[in-house]
Amino acid sequence: MQVENTPIDLSGRRRAIILMIFGSVCISFGALVIRFIQEADAFQINFYRSIFFIIGTFTIHFFRHRRSSFLKIRETGIFGIAAGFLLAFAGISFLQAITNTTVAATTFTLSVIPFLTAVLGWTLLKESLHKKTIYTMIIAALGIIIMITDSIDTGSLYGNFMAILCAIFFACYAILVRYKRNIEMLPALMISGVIIMALVLIFYPGNLKISFLDLFLCFLYGAILSTCVNVTFILASKFLFAAELTLFMLLEFALSPIWVWLFISETPTLYTIIGGLVVVLAVGYRSFSELNIYSKNRRKIPQNPL
Repeated sequence: MQVENTPIDLSGRRRAIILMIFGSVCISFGALVIRFIQEADAFQINFYRSIFFIIGTFTIHFFRHRRSSFLKIRETGIFGIAAGFLLAFAGISFLQAITNTTVAATTFTLSVIPFLTAVLGWTLLKESLHKKTIYTMIIAALGIIIMITDSIDTGSLYGNFMAILCAIFFACYAILVRYKRNIEMLPALMISGVIIMALVLIFYPGNLKISFLDLFLCFLYGAILSTCVNVTFILASKFLFAAELTLFMLLEFALSPIWVWLFISETPTLYTIIGGLVVVLAVGYRSFSELNIYSKNRRKIPQNPL
C-alpha cells in the first residue's frame, strides 16, 4: 500500500507539530496520576480509564461532526475496527509489560517505536525521511538509553516479550492511521476502549469497585490525558509522516520522571535528568526549527521534506 502523492500543507504541518507537542506533554503527566492512585490495580485502572476515554473521544467526535457523528462512525469501516484492535492490543501489552518487567526495560523496548514505524512507513507507505529527522531520532533514542543506563536489567522473559508486542502493535497502528488519514479515525479510539473493557470483564476475577478518589484519577487519566494524546495523534496523522508522529512519544518518556520528581519528590537519577534533557533538546530543536522555517516560508515545499 502507498499513501497518495499529495502536496504538503505547510500550515497543516505546523498545527500538527504543535498538537503532537501538546499531546505528548499531556500524557507525560500520566505516570504522576497513576502514582496518586491509592488502591485500584492495573485492571481496574484500565477498565475505568477506558470508560472515560470513550466518553472523552466521543465528545470530541460529536463536537466535530454533530448530526453526522454516527454516520462517520459507520464510515470508518473495517480499517477503523482494525486500528481499534491494534491500539487496544498495544495498551494491553503495555500493561502486561509494565507489571511483569522493570520500567527501564519497558521504556528501552518502547523507544524503538519511531524506528520501527520509520521502517514500516518507508516499506509500506513509501515515506522517506530527511537525514536531519533520522539524526534527531537517533539522538533522542540515545537520550532514552542514558536515562535507563543505571537501572536496565534483563527483566522477565514474558514482560520483555509483551513490551516488544506493544511496540509492534503501536507501530502498525500508526501506519494504518497514517495510511487511512483521509477518513475519520476517531471512532477507532472508542473501539479500542470497548475492546479493553470487554477483555477486563471477561478475564478479571476480582471486584471492579474502587474508591471515589481513584475513580476521579481514572477520569483524569482517561477523559483528559489519554484523550488529548490520542486525538492529537489522529489529527496530526493527516499532515505528518508516520515516523514523525511516533518520534514525539519519546517526549513522554523524558518528561514523566520530571513531573513525578517535582510533585511527589521521587528524585530521578542523574542519568535520568541528563538523558531526559537530551531527548527534550533533540525533539524540541527539530520541532521549533521546523516551525521557524514554516513561518518564514509560506510557499509549498517538495514532497517528503523531512
